[in-house]
Amino acid sequence: MQLKKTLKSLAALLLAAGTSLGLAHADPLSYARYDQVRTSDLHLDLKADFSRHILSGYAELTLNWLDKSASSLVLDTSELNIARVQLLHPSGRWQAASYMLDKPDAEKGRALRIAVPFQPQKVRIYYRTAPSATALQWMSPQQTMSGKRPLMFSQSESINARSWVPLQDTPAVRFTYSARIAAPEGLRVVMSAANDQQSHGVGGWKFSMAQPIPSYLLAIAIGEIEVRNLGPRSAVYAEPARIDAAAYELADTEKMISAAEELYGPYRWERYDMLVLPPSFPIGGMENPRLTFVTPTMIAGDRSLVDLIAHELAHSWSGNLVTNATWKHFWLNEGFTNYVTTRVVEKLYGEEVAQMNLQVEQEEAMASLAAIPPAKQALVTRDADTAAATYTDTELVYPKGAWLLRTLEQRAGRSVFDAFLRGWFDQHAFQSVRTEDFVSYLKTHLLAAHPEVMSVAELDEWLYGAGIPASARHEASPRLATLDTQRSAWLQGTLATADLPAQGWIALEWMHFLNDIDGKATASQLQELDQRFGLAKSGNNEIAYRFYLSSIKAGYNVRAPLQTFLLNVGRQKFVVPLYAALLNHPAERAWAKTLYAQARQHYHPVTQSSVDKLFKKP
Repeated sequence: MQLKKTLKSLAALLLAAGTSLGLAHADPLSYARYDQVRTSDLHLDLKADFSRHILSGYAELTLNWLDKSASSLVLDTSELNIARVQLLHPSGRWQAASYMLDKPDAEKGRALRIAVPFQPQKVRIYYRTAPSATALQWMSPQQTMSGKRPLMFSQSESINARSWVPLQDTPAVRFTYSARIAAPEGLRVVMSAANDQQSHGVGGWKFSMAQPIPSYLLAIAIGEIEVRNLGPRSAVYAEPARIDAAAYELADTEKMISAAEELYGPYRWERYDMLVLPPSFPIGGMENPRLTFVTPTMIAGDRSLVDLIAHELAHSWSGNLVTNATWKHFWLNEGFTNYVTTRVVEKLYGEEVAQMNLQVEQEEAMASLAAIPPAKQALVTRDADTAAATYTDTELVYPKGAWLLRTLEQRAGRSVFDAFLRGWFDQHAFQSVRTEDFVSYLKTHLLAAHPEVMSVAELDEWLYGAGIPASARHEASPRLATLDTQRSAWLQGTLATADLPAQGWIALEWMHFLNDIDGKATASQLQELDQRFGLAKSGNNEIAYRFYLSSIKAGYNVRAPLQTFLLNVGRQKFVVPLYAALLNHPAERAWAKTLYAQARQHYHPVTQSSVDKLFKKP
């Protein structure tokens, strides 16, 4: 009898698998049938094993069944080893469930199909992660600042949460969550949830997240981590050797929260804490709610790069609160966030700084177009959302999306546009949205009363067209205009390096200056610049990176400081272009190969993959 039930359940799974293959999923990067059932809550009970580089335990999903005829639950997984699955029977007892895993897909992982003879309120999946889980980096003690204890952290965006939790891995589904995490004694566990600063992890580290989040905002870190409060609702976590510098750099956090609230309404996540990760963290920041993960490369010693924190904080409204429903609509997260960031920076540091920031952002966007195929230069495509291959360039949508919103603000007037944008956040709070939702809201709540602001044809050009529309207004900072004149004279040799008035420049001015000498300045000019201003040893990583890039192309020898930089910084934004420049310089190829062999172990798997591809090119 039991064999017949098992065969019947497996047959149902096979039928469900075959049927779903013919359906047009709303999110092509997820196997989940969230039109049938949605996760409303997640509970994790996991143990971290640093010797094996795995998490093991179970995930318990609370389910909301939308389709009363559905007979299977489909979850996303990647490299997970599934031990068993249980369903909560209406009687209150847990019972075993039949399940199967699809063949792995290189991009999407494997669908976990669970047969449900009834529609359970809860399901438990017992599993362990693989040491190669794409979301998790396990660092040896030697890779940390103290060299004493190991460290692990996650990066779930965009579809890597499925490599450490079996779940509906799509931004279309939001859920609350709780967790109990067992970790080695002496290591602190933190998550994108309520973190108890006083806890010592006795009986496991416990967490709860009361606000519903999408899966890509699920985050964890375990290591030798200290905490320092910055204000009544903000704190910074970091390795002990970095905590003082981090606390100094992030001192303005409370001011940023208040500034954003004045513009766009109350902060709805209770606390805004930050975790400064080791240098191998592959991106600038990850806006995990309640605990933003940030790169240590933003620690310049003078608070000159805190706009990165303003960006991650801005996500508390654009992205975390109102979320793109699929990754096709990524600009709704990042374009909006770039716009909000500039407004927060302006409120805190003044219009002049914000204008310089905007000009640099817009110039870098225009310069990037040469390397992006026209079809990828739109904010979103009209193509059906069936594959990530049709998505637009993920970097360009940041400045281009912000530029569209800036254009609407300039034409409608700030007071009108601010009310419109705050209404967008309020009316779509804790929801997942598509471009069509924004267009409908824009037409109804702004363009209906102010049709002169933007025509439908121009809006379509912004959304679906290549490049930046000719109608776009380019920011022009008087301070940067003066700097342009000085740079031109310096490049032409009519202004000596010693006469450059750069001692008073802020980081944005240096970034602008260096952006436009790349490929133009000679090795001797760069040597003079370095001797005068110490750029090769700058504590500001944005400045140092740009100087190294120009130096490689000009043939100025910066091997010693560049080696130190690449051995200690793993941020993709810096690492990938620098290796690419070295490989394009015949005299540097062999040295680059030797350096990478030494540095590779310090990088996150995502960064390793990107640089590996460079070295495989002929």
